[in-house]
Amino acid sequence: MLSKKVLQYFVLIAIILLAALSRVIPHMHNFSPLGAIALFGAAHFSHRWQALSVPIAATWLSDLVINNVMYARFYPEFTWFSTGFYWTYVSYVLIAMAGWGLLRRVSLGRVIGAAGVSSLIFFAVSNLGCWVGSTTYSQTVGGLMTCYAAGVPFLQGTVLGDLFYSALLFGGYHAMQNRWTVLKPAEATIAHR
Repeated sequence: MLSKKVLQYFVLIAIILLAALSRVIPHMHNFSPLGAIALFGAAHFSHRWQALSVPIAATWLSDLVINNVMYARFYPEFTWFSTGFYWTYVSYVLIAMAGWGLLRRVSLGRVIGAAGVSSLIFFAVSNLGCWVGSTTYSQTVGGLMTCYAAGVPFLQGTVLGDLFYSALLFGGYHAMQNRWTVLKPAEATIAHR
C-alpha cells in the first residue's frame, strides 16, 4: 500500500501535469497555467527542490508537445527547448520562490495576491528577455520601456490565466482534501480528530 506522503505527491504531480497539458487547448494569448503551477507547487510540496523541479518538468514536457506536435511546422527538426526558454523558466522559478513567502498559509486572499505577483514577475522577466539582445528594440532604457509597453496587451491574458488556474488548482485540491482526508497534511488531519 502506498504511504500517505507518496499518495499526496502522486496526486500533486498528476494535477500539475494535467494543468500543464491544458496548454494545448485553444486559449487567448498568455492565458496559461504555468504561473499558477509554480505557486501551487511552492505551497504544497514539502521540499523546495520538488517545488521547483516538478513545475519546471511539467512546463518542459508541455513545451515538447506544443513545439513538436502543435507547432511542428515552425521547427525544421525535433525541438528540445524553444529559443529563449530560460527566461520563462527563470520566471517560474522566481514565482515559486515568491510563493514560498506568500503562501506559507494558503487562503483565498493569499492565493489571489500571489497570482497577481506571479503575473507581474512573468511580465517583468519575459519582456526583459524579449528586449535583451533584441534587434527590434534599442538596447537603451527607452528601448526597454518600449518593449514593456508592447507587452502590456498580453498582460491581461497572463493575469486571467494566473487567477483562473490558481482558483482551479488550489480550489480543486482543497475540495479533494475535504473529500479524502488522506490528502490532508499531517497536522491538519491530527487537528480535525
